[in-house]
Amino acid sequence: MINGKTLRDAFISAANHITANRQTVDELNVFPVPDGDTGTNMSMSISAAARELSLLTELDPGVDKIADTAASALLRGARGNSGVILSLLFRGFARALKGINEMSGANLADALASGVDSAYKAVMKPTEGTILTVSRVAAETAKEALRETDDVIAVFEAAIDGGRQALAQTPELLPILKKAGVVDAGGQGLIYIYDAMLAVFRGGDIISSGAAEAVRPKAEAGGRNVSAEFEGEITFTYCTEFIVKRNPGCVINPLKLRAALESIGDSVVVVDDERIIKVHVHTDSPNKALGNGLKFGQLINIKIDNMRDQHEQAAAENARAKAAEAGGAVEDDSAVTVPAAPEKQYGFVSVAAGAGLQELFHDLGADKIVNGGQTMNPCTEDILKAIEETPSEVVFVLPNNKNIIMAAEQAIPLSQKQVFVLHTHSIPMGMAAMLAFDPDISPEENVMAMREASLGVGTGQITFAARDSDFDNKKIKEGEILALENGRLSFTETNIINAAFKLVRSLYKKDSSFITLIYGEGVTQEQADALAQAIRPKVSKETEIAVVYGGQPVYYFIISVE
Repeated sequence: MINGKTLRDAFISAANHITANRQTVDELNVFPVPDGDTGTNMSMSISAAARELSLLTELDPGVDKIADTAASALLRGARGNSGVILSLLFRGFARALKGINEMSGANLADALASGVDSAYKAVMKPTEGTILTVSRVAAETAKEALRETDDVIAVFEAAIDGGRQALAQTPELLPILKKAGVVDAGGQGLIYIYDAMLAVFRGGDIISSGAAEAVRPKAEAGGRNVSAEFEGEITFTYCTEFIVKRNPGCVINPLKLRAALESIGDSVVVVDDERIIKVHVHTDSPNKALGNGLKFGQLINIKIDNMRDQHEQAAAENARAKAAEAGGAVEDDSAVTVPAAPEKQYGFVSVAAGAGLQELFHDLGADKIVNGGQTMNPCTEDILKAIEETPSEVVFVLPNNKNIIMAAEQAIPLSQKQVFVLHTHSIPMGMAAMLAFDPDISPEENVMAMREASLGVGTGQITFAARDSDFDNKKIKEGEILALENGRLSFTETNIINAAFKLVRSLYKKDSSFITLIYGEGVTQEQADALAQAIRPKVSKETEIAVVYGGQPVYYFIISVE
């Protein structure tokens, strides 16, 4: 049987242990930031419970008192999706222990199952292969263990073994985990918590905060944040969290709040007790989320994070870590860039990779070039530095890649200049925008003209498959040539020139007047010229065909048709 004091020590030990390992858990997070760092969020959430428990003066509290205190504090201190789900698990845990002084194996199994039930009910669209799966399998295994024993330690040992097996299987349930070669971050964090609790149940000492620091894994040079390596879609920009202090006598069902939040975002979790409602949502309209919360009471502990910016920051940290590992120089981000004195009204910052492309944008009038593109997205700081160094009053920024647009937009409020970010998704769109620029019209008129020009160009890209995959119901083998039409996979080929030829034919329209073939790494001038000669008889005599050296990585050809 587990008494209240032992359960209290187990919670404190768990908080210290996840703190010791939070960096390890953080680095497992493969999703494009959704809530910041999983390990840090879980650590800070359960540490709120540990602090509350350490203040208890009751000499002989029952397990119900300890569990209830921990659950209440966890709810208030929950951070991120992982922290909120952790609070739900222990909220259900506490509910099952109500009125129980000492916990048996059967009580523990019931409490674990109740926690899983609370978590699954609160999450609108539960995703398997996450902390939910690990907690569910652990609870199911605990129930199975009861057939053999009611010993609380044996039951918890079985639960953790089941959870650990489920954790190992998470890559099979979520392809993005398998692609990264990691297990689910939240599930791993939960196993750390359960392990520390079991150690105390067995009669071990609490892991102290000092010991936690001592066993914390050291970040190796070049340590990577896996989430920064994935280009997964971040549907909504702002991770929004807050607590509602419920108005006295408020009878509105919190399910109405959840429904309202579902209409403006995703990853919605709404948890309530008699006094507060804890809210977590991803949305583009945090003001609307807060407005819905105000209908229930006063708001406290408001936290709004820009997940796109977090993703860019993580990518930048990875780049610096890789540079340090390779023995290269690492820029000092603390240096403050002094804005260049304006020498003219308009200036341009363009993002491009490849010596030829960078020279091309310089020739078109770009003042500053930020090195970057597919697989090498520059961070906001890089773009801001280029903006500040541009000697003009107004700066137009051409990201030339859809994954760089949000990072560029984060620089707007940080700059002392007037900045406009054009939504150019590709190099051809950026080129078309610059060619449409008119120095004699207003900034707003230029934005409209350049946007219209960029939308009128067709973009083709010839690249290669980095791995075997199944995409858009197409079986793709590693090394196959991929043809992308306006950012979407059009077809696969085995020959680069054949693929480029077919893609030009697909992009070409009767009114097309210009075709630009930009060849990159892995293609010779002779191959590019041969492609142009093959295309010539298939298009109108009035259509101009230009061959340009870009030197870009990743793409053998970037094709512009307008």
